[in-house]
Amino acid sequence: MTPLPASPHPVRAAYEALAARHALTPDPAQRDAAGELDRVLADLVATKPKRIFGLFEKPQSVRGLYLHGEVGRGKTMLMDLFFAAVPFAHKRRLHFHEFMDEVHAGVAAFRKSKKGRDDNADLVEAVVRPILASGLRLLCLDEFHVHDITNAMLLDRLFGKLFAGGVTLVATSNVAPDDLYRDGLNRQLFLPFIALLKERTVVADLPSEQDYRRLKFAGQHVFSFGEGPEARAAMDAMWLRLTGGEAGAPGVVESVGRRIAVPLMAMGAARFGFADLCERPLGTRDFVRIAHQFDALVIDGVPQMGRTRSDAAKRFILLIDSLYDRGVKLAASFAVPLEQLGADDKTAFEFQRTLSRLTEMQSEEYLARGLRDAAE
Repeated sequence: MTPLPASPHPVRAAYEALAARHALTPDPAQRDAAGELDRVLADLVATKPKRIFGLFEKPQSVRGLYLHGEVGRGKTMLMDLFFAAVPFAHKRRLHFHEFMDEVHAGVAAFRKSKKGRDDNADLVEAVVRPILASGLRLLCLDEFHVHDITNAMLLDRLFGKLFAGGVTLVATSNVAPDDLYRDGLNRQLFLPFIALLKERTVVADLPSEQDYRRLKFAGQHVFSFGEGPEARAAMDAMWLRLTGGEAGAPGVVESVGRRIAVPLMAMGAARFGFADLCERPLGTRDFVRIAHQFDALVIDGVPQMGRTRSDAAKRFILLIDSLYDRGVKLAASFAVPLEQLGADDKTAFEFQRTLSRLTEMQSEEYLARGLRDAAE
């Protein structure tokens, strides 16, 4: 059988396929946004760097996309579809604040070097140079939101150099460009970056009357207690509700130079066993990274804890803190009621806070709340 030709609009085709499987409710605003992402993708493919005299020419930046809208409108899902459709390897996707953390770490490392001790050294150039040397063509940033003056004063030069070096930006945000760093200190110095952002990206609004993330949790019992097939069945049902019926597939989360295996991920949600997260050498930065990558987590088989699981209990405390601080929604199966989970003497105080947070994370108020930005 002759294979069907690839769709000329792969992002929209993937979106329509999800709608056809009833994994999502069709939304005209989301469909239009998928079309804008297809435009960026087509432009990127059309400007593929050419080899000249055995070397690749400098890549050409194309006009990207800045997609903004309130929480739960499907921005992350659309970015998932777009990033998966990009056919080349020189692409990166991460949370905006994680990207800026990398930039600041690069600046700090350069300052410690011999060249960095030169008062005339260009710190921004030093950070951008290895990014461009890696061949990066596409930078996808989730939740673009500027809070502090350090980032605000850095962005114009940083992205000016990235754009000049051929990097295309696709970003999602809860706010329009003109509302970035609103009421911030010395905001007039930030305005050139807003102008640059609007010049180098198409700004698209994603209006919607529904918060689709909230609908998935409305009226749900997110915690299950007990062991055996009933607990598993309850989490299976919750997982399919969160993913719109998508079974999901294994994936990875990149964290501080290592890869965290994700047993199942789909539609902005991830599913782990307790051991996958709390009986492996993971720490706060890993859990924060997971909290930034997913809107919702399903965790199977949280056991009763005590002295025999002291290290696992400590990681569980850190995990719940990270999810709670971010506002990530949690569905989980517990072997025993929350008050019987237990902890050893060393973690008893912290565990009480964890139990309090778990209780709140079942509430309608928590489940109706949007994600919180890490810098807030």
